[in-house]
Amino acid sequence: MTEYGIKKERFGKTELNEEVAIYTLVNRSGMRAKITTYGAMLTSLQVPDGAGSHGEVALGFDNLRQYLDGHPYFGSTTGRVANRIAKGQFTLNGRTYNLAINNPPGALHGGDVGFDKRIWNAVEVMAELGPAVRFSYLSPDGEEGYPGNLWTIVTYTLTNNDELRIDYEVTTDKDTPINLTNHAYWNLTDGGASSILDHELEIFGDHYTPVDSAMIPTGEFAPVAGTVMDFTRPIAIGARIDQLPGDPEANDPGGYDHNYILRPGQGSSLRLIARAYSPQTGRVMEVSTTEPGVQLYTGNFLDGTLTGRNGAVYQQRNAFCLEAQHFPDSVNQPNFPNTILRPGQTYRQTTIHRFYTR
Repeated sequence: MTEYGIKKERFGKTELNEEVAIYTLVNRSGMRAKITTYGAMLTSLQVPDGAGSHGEVALGFDNLRQYLDGHPYFGSTTGRVANRIAKGQFTLNGRTYNLAINNPPGALHGGDVGFDKRIWNAVEVMAELGPAVRFSYLSPDGEEGYPGNLWTIVTYTLTNNDELRIDYEVTTDKDTPINLTNHAYWNLTDGGASSILDHELEIFGDHYTPVDSAMIPTGEFAPVAGTVMDFTRPIAIGARIDQLPGDPEANDPGGYDHNYILRPGQGSSLRLIARAYSPQTGRVMEVSTTEPGVQLYTGNFLDGTLTGRNGAVYQQRNAFCLEAQHFPDSVNQPNFPNTILRPGQTYRQTTIHRFYTR
C-alpha cells in the first residue's frame, strides 16, 4: 500500500480462536505505520532517510505467530501499569492488592496477560491531522489483580507532519492505578539489524530515579550532571554504556534501563523531551509527551534468539526504547507523581514521535 489512507487486513488468530486485524496507515509524504488489534501494538514504521529512501525504524515481526510465541513488548501498549511495581503489591484505600510476579521479585507491565496480550476493538478515523485508528478495550474489575472496570482508548495517528501521535484516554468506576506507555523499540539506522550505540541521544531531564538491585526506584531524585546518566547534551548512546556493566549473577546484563525525570511543562502540557539521531542515515526522531518521566532502555535483554523482519537478528544493543510514562512503582512511592485514577476523572496522555532528516 503506497496511497494515502488506511487499509485493514487479517493478521491471524490467537490460540483462543480470536481474530486479529492489522491496519496500515500511510500519510501524504509516504510514511507508513502498521498497528494491530493484538496489544494495540505498533508492528512497523517506515520513514525516509537522508537520501529519501523509506526504511524500517521499529523492531517487530511480519506475522502474528511470532508475537504469540513471546517477545519483549515490541511496540505494545503496556498496562494497566507500565514498568515495575515492587513485590507485585500495593495498598489502596486500606486494601492490599496482590499482582502476578512476572518479573521476580516484582510485577512488570501489567501482569501475565496485560494490555499487550489483549485483543482491542478498532475503528478507522480519517482525522484532520492524518489517518488514524482508535483502539478501545474494557479491562474488567479484578483483571490481573487490579480494582475497577477500566475503559481505555488508545488512538494512533500518522500525521501529515511525519509524526506518529499516540493519544490515551481512560476512565474507571473504582479507584485504581494507571500508567500507560508504548513500548516501541527503535533503531533509526535499519530497524534492528545493527547496533544503536552510535545513535546520538539527548534527553531533556536533569534528574533520574536510581534503582535497587530489583530495578525498583529507591525514592531518590538524583542529578545526572557529570554521571553516566547525563544526556542533557547530545552524546552517543554507547559513549559511556560500559560504565553500566550489570551483574550476571543477578540476571542483569547492564546498560540503560532507567527513568528520567523530565523538565516540566506548564501543567500537563505537551513538550519536547528527547531527540535521537542516526549518523548513518541522517534520521532524527524527536519525542514530545505530556508525561513526567521517560524510561530509557537499550535492548539489554535482546540476545539474538529473536529474528525479525527481513531476517534481522535482534542482538543486545540493537534497539533503544524511550517509554513516556509516570515513574516506576509510583503506586508505592508517595513522593512520586500520582498514578491513582478515580471515578469521575479521565486519564489523558499524549506522546508524539516526529521524524525528519539532517
